[in-house]
Amino acid sequence: MGNEIIKIINALEFDDYWKNACIQEHDNSAYETAREIIEAVRKDGDKAVRHYASLYDKSSPQILEVPLDKIREAVQKLDKENPELASALRFSAENIKRFSLKQREQFKDFEYENAPGLFTGQRIIPVESAGIYVPGGLYPLISSALMGIIPAYCAGVDSVCFASPPGLDGLPDVNLLGAAGIAAQVCDKLGINSLETGFRCFAMGGAQAIAALALGTETVLRCDVVAGPGNKYVAAAKRVLFGNAGIDFVAGPSDILAIIDEKSSFDLAAIDMLAQAEHDPDARARALVPSTDAAKQLEMALEKHLGNLPLETSQKIARQSLASGGLIVIYNDMAQAIKIANTIAPEHLELHVSGAENWVPSLKNFGSLFIGELSAEVLGDYSSGLNHTLPTSGSARFTSSFSVRYFLKTLTTLRCENRSEKSDGYITALKAAETIARAEGLEAHAASAKTRLNN
Repeated sequence: MGNEIIKIINALEFDDYWKNACIQEHDNSAYETAREIIEAVRKDGDKAVRHYASLYDKSSPQILEVPLDKIREAVQKLDKENPELASALRFSAENIKRFSLKQREQFKDFEYENAPGLFTGQRIIPVESAGIYVPGGLYPLISSALMGIIPAYCAGVDSVCFASPPGLDGLPDVNLLGAAGIAAQVCDKLGINSLETGFRCFAMGGAQAIAALALGTETVLRCDVVAGPGNKYVAAAKRVLFGNAGIDFVAGPSDILAIIDEKSSFDLAAIDMLAQAEHDPDARARALVPSTDAAKQLEMALEKHLGNLPLETSQKIARQSLASGGLIVIYNDMAQAIKIANTIAPEHLELHVSGAENWVPSLKNFGSLFIGELSAEVLGDYSSGLNHTLPTSGSARFTSSFSVRYFLKTLTTLRCENRSEKSDGYITALKAAETIARAEGLEAHAASAKTRLNN
């Protein structure tokens, strides 16, 4: 359709486009590097972490653990020098805490008499320790500290180890430290010392940080679950280390899908798409529109708001993102739009349509859903209480947003009572177990059931 800044197709072309778009190429070099780092940390612990910090980070601190006093100082500095940011972080932290606690309430213990004499049940308990990683970079993701630390404590985790790369002063970014401190403070974990509060912080980054958290070192506590965003080396390390520790998921580039109708504000949809596109050139901003005219209006809005972005880097990255993977699909009706949305399974799904609530029941695959134009995705990123760590690259088809669930275990239980009635479920279950075990050729299994029957 001319020199568009974003690809525009009709719904009939979507299936062929999507087949090619879903081909994922893995960077084998990232896995090789991650495996090398992991084995070094497994063998040499802190020494290996410091060695790789000297290669990849801004400094290599001799002491990896950050004292709680430094975290408190970072919180105080944030309060003094940037009170508006400190206030915004506390507001967001409280919302995240309330939402996380509400989620925790949904996971319940129970015991149920499944058949006479057979009491089946479950216990929901937290893991004992969690590692939360947040990368540094030019613009450290201070909000990710809240999104990882708070759900872990709300799940009931005793010990949380926070890790982020060291700067030139040997400490993580001061605002990131302040955000981590606020997260711990909101959860009443910024007490006198780390042994009492269960909150520890480490200046370490990259694959070596993930390895240290998952395997443990002389100074780093081995964590049961390791979570948080990162670059391709962090993602590769998490994939390789799964089994040594639980992980949240291996995240890909950020993405958004906006569903638009003729009454939508193209300006709002465009700026929300750009908010994802500015993450990196691999981020994916997509939209479904009802007509060619709507596609052109959205494209013009994208061009206008690109020019209004104050930072040249944001403009450049967003333009690259739109050119390489941005997409507008012209749909014919609501059913077709819903089918395409469920196929894409976006990380963020925005409904810029009238009667948005009517679309909700049929939408099955998304990380988070933003219902109506007032529900900006940026509120999910920062301040509404939703977690912004979400499944990407279509993985919303089979997994869910990051939450307290990632720090909880469901333990099943069985308690039996031997009753005299012939129809007793316990006796019937033993007989069934014996029969099935014999059919599988597992005689010791059958004997285990038979011995109880004889007794």
